[in-house]
Amino acid sequence: MTSLPASDEAVVLHRVSRLYGNFAALRDVSLSLPAGASVVLLGENGAGKSTLLKLVAGLATPSYGTVSVFGGKPIDQRHRVATMSHATMLYDELTGLENLQYFASLHADEAPRPLSPEQALRDVGLDPALPRRVGDYSQGMRQRASLARVLLTEPDLLLLDEPFSNLDAASARSMVERLRNYLATPSVHGTRRTLLLTTHQPELAHPLASLVLTLREGRIAEREEISQLAAQNS
Repeated sequence: MTSLPASDEAVVLHRVSRLYGNFAALRDVSLSLPAGASVVLLGENGAGKSTLLKLVAGLATPSYGTVSVFGGKPIDQRHRVATMSHATMLYDELTGLENLQYFASLHADEAPRPLSPEQALRDVGLDPALPRRVGDYSQGMRQRASLARVLLTEPDLLLLDEPFSNLDAASARSMVERLRNYLATPSVHGTRRTLLLTTHQPELAHPLASLVLTLREGRIAEREEISQLAAQNS
């Protein structure tokens, strides 16, 4: 196991605002998430959920304020972070296994080494031997393959933007169970795994959540702590 400097906080935002022209996607947001937190972000379209994820992922920078991930700059911690967005980032002309073999090759020199592509697919309930191209997958299968891609590197921080969109109830419940199992597994870096997830379907995400935040017009409007026992009984 690789030992890294301990940080009690996985994500810290201090008075963060993000402007797009005259539009404020986030307004003076401060937030501290301990390692091991499972956070669900709720809010209407345009509330700032996806913008917050992009800032944490290092895909955007704040107009004002600071963002830190595991005690450092988000861009410097991207090897410990994986993001699943509306775009699956999968190649339609390749099979699921061929896709994951390609993404694994991009991380072949990293330590610790990524999961095997076969295991990552099995972990989300897909058969690695399935010869079907991803372009011929159902929506639920594409979402599961996309989840396998982000779990491939065994990240300490998972950022999932609307992971349940376009899934039927059975596929959504299956994804929740896969995420619960993953979060319960110790990190290869010796830290507890952390989840930050956006959704319009809070009833699906509730079993995963230790904290639910509701954003309105770029601000945190509501905060609800959820006990582990309550979440497990959901």
